[in-house]
Amino acid sequence: MSDNTLNIFEQKAEEMTATHIIPATAVFAQTDGGFVSLDLDGKHYDRVKIVRLFPFSDADKYLSVREYEGDGKEIGIIEDLDAMSADAKEVIKDQLTLCYFTPVISKIYSIKDEYGYAYFHVMTDKGECRFAINMGSNAVSKLSDTRLIIVDVDENRFEIRDVDALSQKEKRMLDLFL
Repeated sequence: MSDNTLNIFEQKAEEMTATHIIPATAVFAQTDGGFVSLDLDGKHYDRVKIVRLFPFSDADKYLSVREYEGDGKEIGIIEDLDAMSADAKEVIKDQLTLCYFTPVISKIYSIKDEYGYAYFHVMTDKGECRFAINMGSNAVSKLSDTRLIIVDVDENRFEIRDVDALSQKEKRMLDLFL
């Protein structure tokens, strides 16, 4: 390989691994279609995607802002949502609420295990719900000794914030997953 080719590879690697901090002066706006646009350093992005890098431990810190089209190249990182303008903060929070919709389970009516799937019937903070999980997958994740995230077959997330707040009967139903 020539020195020129190596320099191109090094430059590409540097671009791919560089971290760009998005300043509080960046302008985020909601589009007519309900998406989020970004104006940053004289460049306009019609639609961006915002991803929490630490969704459970630091939900409003270290938000990755990515191009929506193509391979979702990272534009930069918002270090702290509270540092952004009130307008930007509102637009970003609304978008995150849509993307990270996670009903909290407060009561478990039943869990039935059939043909490799577990069928849940629960009450959440958003109402009564039924969903299924694949028993052969890692659908139930422990975030702490008492906090669980359950991902159903459609990739919807549900949270149990405190297993100890459930009744003994409900805990026994969860034993298979704990």
